[in-house]
Amino acid sequence: MSGSVNKVILLGRLGRDPESRTMNSGDKVVSFSLATSETWRDKASGERKEKTEWHNVVIWNENIGKVAEQYLKKGSEVYLEGQLQTREFTDKDGNQRKSTEIVLQRFRGELTMIGNRNDGDGERGGGSRGGGGSRSSGSRQSTRDADLDDDIPF
Repeated sequence: MSGSVNKVILLGRLGRDPESRTMNSGDKVVSFSLATSETWRDKASGERKEKTEWHNVVIWNENIGKVAEQYLKKGSEVYLEGQLQTREFTDKDGNQRKSTEIVLQRFRGELTMIGNRNDGDGERGGGSRGGGGSRSSGSRQSTRDADLDDDIPF
């Protein structure tokens, strides 16, 4: 194999408000859970079905982390690009555990807020890219919002 790619693209809603913490090194990390859902009609019963996957997102990029802290809240819809990373740790009972996360690295990753400023209680719109830069895409309406019957319980 001449090369490999580790890239994850997700569009979903936050399951909880972003949490930030400062590491012993002084680096700041922001994390939240993200829900992605798919819906379909059961062919046999005609009943509407839904499957939701939960993803743990960890942001090591300072600029993207600031945007997440300031503008995101539970229920916010975001588009993000990051990498899969699995880390091992010892829980409080001394058991070895593994956790797979979507990580936005210090100089990689992208986060874009979806929806318009009138969605929810806080202002949304804009975005931030990795690499130390930041961009604002302003408020934008997701083209699929009009077609969605949004039953996500946030």
